[in-house]
Amino acid sequence: MKLRALAALALSFCALLGGVARADEAVIRKNLAERYPTLPTIDEVRPAPVPGLFEIRLGTDVVYTDAKGAYLIQGEIIETASRRNLTEERIAKLTAIDFASLPLKDAIVWKNGKGTRKIVVFADPNCGYCKKLEKDLVNVKDVTVYTFVIPILGGDSPDKSRDLWCAKDNTAAWRAWMVDGVRAPKSMGAGCDTAAIDRNSALARKFKVNGTPAIVFEDGTRAPGAIPAAEVERRIQVASKS
Repeated sequence: MKLRALAALALSFCALLGGVARADEAVIRKNLAERYPTLPTIDEVRPAPVPGLFEIRLGTDVVYTDAKGAYLIQGEIIETASRRNLTEERIAKLTAIDFASLPLKDAIVWKNGKGTRKIVVFADPNCGYCKKLEKDLVNVKDVTVYTFVIPILGGDSPDKSRDLWCAKDNTAAWRAWMVDGVRAPKSMGAGCDTAAIDRNSALARKFKVNGTPAIVFEDGTRAPGAIPAAEVERRIQVASKS
């Protein structure tokens, strides 16, 4: 009988905690909607890694609040013992990309060695950091690089993107321009089909790629910026184990 009573008490306690969590979410949603009407739609409310805080997910963005929605906190939670950036890890999961679903037919492709390992790069032809990354990737062995060209820097980026994509050998033209500094090919005129570039730009907006270069690994994780070849290699190895 005592065991049954203890079990019942434990179940009641769990139910109470669940009720508190649900009540907190309702209160948080209500108060934030009333007090912060310009806040984007709240997609999810869940306990944060820090006791007493709740995570508010707004699409792929994350902010924090207390149990009553009295405060809104923007920033990162870092676990000091391990130095892990828990906010960064959470956002990485939210922004992970299904690599297998990417339309690789819209990419400019080149490879080193057999190219059995794969990465995707979003790049603008006028992006200096993209050129630096392209040169560094020469030192990454056994990799196929799929480049989605996205003209986001303005100026003549749309023209260069079109001319490079439409070149007779766009891989050679891209590498010559990005790595060797050879002039981009001449305009191919109105007959060039640039629909792929439009699709790439839409894809970048979908995944909130707001800067170039942006690298996507086979496990769906991302790296913004021109990370060194050694870091690319490390991330490829991590991705291959996932």
